[in-house]
Amino acid sequence: MQRVFGAVMICFAGVAGAQTPPAEKPVTAPVVQSTILTLDQEALFSRSQFGKALRATIAQDASVAEAETRKIDADLEVEERDLTDKRAKLPADQFRLLADAFDTKVKGLRAQREAAASALREKEAAARQKFVAAVTQIIGDYMVERGATAIVDKKAIIVSLLSIDITTEIVALIDQKLGDGTVKP
Repeated sequence: MQRVFGAVMICFAGVAGAQTPPAEKPVTAPVVQSTILTLDQEALFSRSQFGKALRATIAQDASVAEAETRKIDADLEVEERDLTDKRAKLPADQFRLLADAFDTKVKGLRAQREAAASALREKEAAARQKFVAAVTQIIGDYMVERGATAIVDKKAIIVSLLSIDITTEIVALIDQKLGDGTVKP
């Protein structure tokens, strides 16, 4: 445990010294050889061409679902106003039948919309799984190239040096090797 703490203290000492450079030299992150690298998984999905293409497909499906929902809502509003108008003109038992039928219809449509939303969430999860499957080899090869033994999600780190964050390099490799995912490497 002391060995890890000592290594952390050395890293902090190096960072502290780097924070007060002479005014004439630009500040750059120190290059550190590390066996542990960090990666922002969400950034890979949102910044790579392949991730963007997958997200665009999901966004298009979500947009279609939203348009359908708006149309259904508008149709239901018209039908509800019509039903409200009939209330004063119909006997209570006839109105109750119409109101119950409308209520059943609304419940059915809600269930359909919930099922569609669930299917969209499942499609997004599948797209993320497809993305991870496609980029795992690229990330693994890069890890070996850097001599690292592990890659940790950046969000799980409390403090680290910027030089162990490989997100930008991995995004570039994904773009280079997979593009938008339409052509197999």
